[in-house]
Amino acid sequence: MNLKLNKLRPLSLGVTNLMRCRLLRRSLAILFVGAGLVLSGPWYSSPAPAQSRTGTPTPSATPPPKPDEQEIDPDDVISVNTAEVLLPVTVRDGTGALVTNLTRRDFVVFEDGVQQTLSDLSLRQVPVDVALIVDASSSVADNLEDFRIAAGGFAAHLGDDDRLSLIQFDDKVLLLQDWTRSLVQFRRALKRIVPGMFTRFHDAMLLASRDQSPRGNARHAIIVLTDGIDSGRGTTFEAAMRAALQSQTTVYVISNTQIERSRKQEELAVLLSASKSALRFNRLRIDDLRLGLSALDQSEVHLEQLTAATGGRLYRPASFHDLEKTYAEVAEELRHQYALYYSPANTKRNGEFRKVRVETPNSAYQVSARAGYYSPKR
Repeated sequence: MNLKLNKLRPLSLGVTNLMRCRLLRRSLAILFVGAGLVLSGPWYSSPAPAQSRTGTPTPSATPPPKPDEQEIDPDDVISVNTAEVLLPVTVRDGTGALVTNLTRRDFVVFEDGVQQTLSDLSLRQVPVDVALIVDASSSVADNLEDFRIAAGGFAAHLGDDDRLSLIQFDDKVLLLQDWTRSLVQFRRALKRIVPGMFTRFHDAMLLASRDQSPRGNARHAIIVLTDGIDSGRGTTFEAAMRAALQSQTTVYVISNTQIERSRKQEELAVLLSASKSALRFNRLRIDDLRLGLSALDQSEVHLEQLTAATGGRLYRPASFHDLEKTYAEVAEELRHQYALYYSPANTKRNGEFRKVRVETPNSAYQVSARAGYYSPKR
C-alpha cells in the first residue's frame, strides 16, 4: 500500500519508510528537547508554523509516540499500548436528548461478555483532540464556505484544553493544520481549503486515525463532511474502519448523501419526463444518475457501520445551510460525553479484538460506545 498525503508534494508511506521516519523523528526530538522542538507526523509536511494564543510562532504540535506506547504490526496498523481502557460513551433518552446526570453506578461495561470493574468516570473533564476532515471533491466544492462557517463555529464551542487539526481530501490527502488550540490559526487554515477532484475517503480516514495521534490523556474524535463515496484509488473501507477501531477513535460523519440524493432524483425526474427522442439522447446521463443513486445507498450503509462501530453518530443534513447547526450538535455531544475507565480483566497481550458493550439500568436510554478495541501486543 502506497498512500500519499502531503502539503506541497507526495510522500511515500510504505511501512519501512514510516518506521524510518518515526525513528528519525524520535532521535531528533531527543536531540533538540532542550530547545523545545517537536516534530510533526510522518505523513505530511507542516503547512505553516503554529502560533500560540498570543500570536507567537511555535513549533508544530504533534508529539512523537513513546517507544512503549505504539508499535507497527504486520498489516501496518498501530496498536496503543495501555493497561487501562478509556471508553467515551454518549447517552440519549427516548427523545434523542443527551442524558448528563449519570454516575459510575449507572453504567455496566462488558468485555467479551465479562463484566468489568469501572475505575473512574468523568464528564466534560477529559480533553478531546478533534480532527476535522472535509471532502473537497466536486460533491462539496461549491459549498466549502458553508463548511468554513460551520467548522469555525464548532471550534469556538471547544474547551481551552481541547485541540483541533484540519485535513482535506480529494485525489490526495492534505494536512492543512496540525494540532492546535489557537482559533485564529485554525480559521486561517480553513481559508486554505481548495476544491479538488475524486474522493480518497478511505485513505483519509485510515491516515487520520493512524497517524494523527492524540495525546495520551485525551479522547480522539474525527468529524468528517463527505458523501462517503470513495473513488477506489487507494485503501479499502474495511481497512479504514479497522484503523479507527485500532486507534480508539470516535467517528462522526456529517453526510451530504441526502443533499446529493435529492439533487440527483430531481434531475432524473426531469429527464424521465421528456419525450422518447430526448430519453434516447439522455440515456447515458440517466444511467449515470441511477448508478449515482445506487452508490449513495451503499455509501450510507458503510457510513452507518463506521459511526456505529466507533461510538459516533451519522448526521444527514437536508441542506448545506444546516451545517452550522449540525456541527454545533456534535460539539454539544463531545462536551457531554462520559469517559469510562477500566482495567481489563483479561490481561493477555495478544493483539486480538475485544468486543465491548455498555449498558445502563434504564432500557429507554440509547447508549453509544465503540464496538470494541484491539488489545496491545507483547
